[in-house]
Amino acid sequence: MQTNSRIASIIKTNNLEFSVTAVPSFDLAVLNLRDDLEFELPTNLRLGHLAEKIVSELIKNSTNYNLVYENIQIIEDKKTIGELDFIIENEVTRDLIHVELAYKFYLFDPTLSLEPINNWIGPNRNDSLQQKLTKLKTKQFPLLHYDCTASQLYNLDIKTVSQALCLLVSLFVPYDFKQNLPPVYQKAIKGYYLDFDTFISLDSTDKFYFLPSKTDWGIDPADNEMWIKINSIEKSIRINMYEKRSLLCWQKQKNSYAVFFIVWW
Repeated sequence: MQTNSRIASIIKTNNLEFSVTAVPSFDLAVLNLRDDLEFELPTNLRLGHLAEKIVSELIKNSTNYNLVYENIQIIEDKKTIGELDFIIENEVTRDLIHVELAYKFYLFDPTLSLEPINNWIGPNRNDSLQQKLTKLKTKQFPLLHYDCTASQLYNLDIKTVSQALCLLVSLFVPYDFKQNLPPVYQKAIKGYYLDFDTFISLDSTDKFYFLPSKTDWGIDPADNEMWIKINSIEKSIRINMYEKRSLLCWQKQKNSYAVFFIVWW
């Protein structure tokens, strides 16, 4: 997949707001980016680290923010106890901001709770939005105020550094979902999810598919050039379902595209 497609996918991903996270938000839209934005991306990074690399480069290439620190390992008694993603500086105000970044894909399970925030889970049901927010608030953000952090970042006045969260999310709802979600979630919905049997039943002769690698999750399927029929991927999907691994699938039908998860549960 082209680097430009990967970069564009991060810039366009919705950032969850304070009304959901209860943490000040840092939106990538505030970055004034140069028109000739171009940089190389490593090919050996996992998705989360790839997103970090892209955001790092976006900050470096912006005209209104400076990247002061990134990926700061916090060490106490010779042990790494955590990491701060970014400390950035507003070029105009000279304000310093500690920014934590997360790039996540969550599926809405309406059976879990009456509160929408409790219903967003990972594709394999082993993580959730609520768990992520709890970890950020109780572990990640407090790191800034540890004594060992202040000693490592001795050239900064930690008390003047504000904190913000850049939580980039792509949300998916059940196939044929009829419920109206609050707008803060609705605008982040990228597609739906279904089980394997439903996926098979919905196939038709004019549909083509592609199973992107995880590092390509979030990219616009319209940028993809290789499409195949269902018989070329059915066996692979069956194996993944048996091994309890949900898959992201891109679909092309004539001139329209769809993004959805095929889930094992």
